[in-house]
Amino acid sequence: METYDPRREELFNKGKRIGKIAVIVAVVVFVVLPLVFGSYYHVEVQEQAVVTTFGVPRAVADPGLHFKIPLVQQVTLVNTTIRGFAIGYDATNNTATPEDSVMITNDYNFVNVDFFVEYKVSDPVSALYASQNPELILQNISRSCIRTVVSGYDVDTVLTTGKNEIQAAIKEMIVAKLDEHDIGLQLVNITIQDSEPPTVEVMEAFKSVENAKQGKETAINNANRYRNEKLPGATAQIDQIMQVAESTKTQRINEANAEVAKFNAMYAEYVKNPEVTKKRMYYEAMEDILPNLKVIIDGTGQTETLLPLDTFGGTSTGGAPSGTGSQSGAGNSAGSSSGSAVSQTEVTP
Repeated sequence: METYDPRREELFNKGKRIGKIAVIVAVVVFVVLPLVFGSYYHVEVQEQAVVTTFGVPRAVADPGLHFKIPLVQQVTLVNTTIRGFAIGYDATNNTATPEDSVMITNDYNFVNVDFFVEYKVSDPVSALYASQNPELILQNISRSCIRTVVSGYDVDTVLTTGKNEIQAAIKEMIVAKLDEHDIGLQLVNITIQDSEPPTVEVMEAFKSVENAKQGKETAINNANRYRNEKLPGATAQIDQIMQVAESTKTQRINEANAEVAKFNAMYAEYVKNPEVTKKRMYYEAMEDILPNLKVIIDGTGQTETLLPLDTFGGTSTGGAPSGTGSQSGAGNSAGSSSGSAVSQTEVTP
């Protein structure tokens, strides 16, 4: 018959207590702690959360601490910072990838063009569930749009002056494609990193063309600068000439108006006594034609005596006049005082 051992019973009871404690600890570790720590999540500033409740996703954009139902709601954090990828070269070691960079233009020339595409997540729900790999889809869309746009330009435009226009056209086409596919990504920017001909010889030729275009622009700028320097002086000279012309015009008009007024006044006097005016004009004309002619009017109104004493007369050696005028006392006194021959001419105007 087995004897009773109190120490064995004490050890047995102690083991039972340890087992209960282990079970409680296991329950806490595997059940309570996951429930406690799985009831909240934290969203950073450059993140958005997608909370799925029984398979229905919902986006949470507010940063900070949020709560969820453990074992019912699942949370996926999505990075919304701007990211990018290269097309035409490997960004990790900066080596060219000809399968992406070599393109053909509309004038049937080949050109190497490298691009860098920047994007970000605009709709985290669509980015997670609308497609399996949205970044790959964006890369394929970008490659297609780049080749489509570049093929519409000639090689000179692609290599020199048309880069900004090409970038804008590619960006517009990619944005339209992303709206059509709705993969939750947004294009931020696309830039041409480099564009060059595929061979060294062609590259040198295009550099010469570019240098010639720069020389053309320099010459145009110099010409514009010279024009800007000379134009103000020429404008001032034009203004001065116009002012002188206006002054001369005004002076001529005023003189013409004065002559017209004078003529009208003379005509008014002529109308009053035409015969007197005719005679006066006749005498003035004769004085202009023969400056030394002396005109003596006898007062009768019938005849006038013209005495060109200095022109037609002269000093007589015999002291006797060739003729004696009896028309007026002025003529007799002139003949006697001069002591020379006097010729009288009677004129009836």
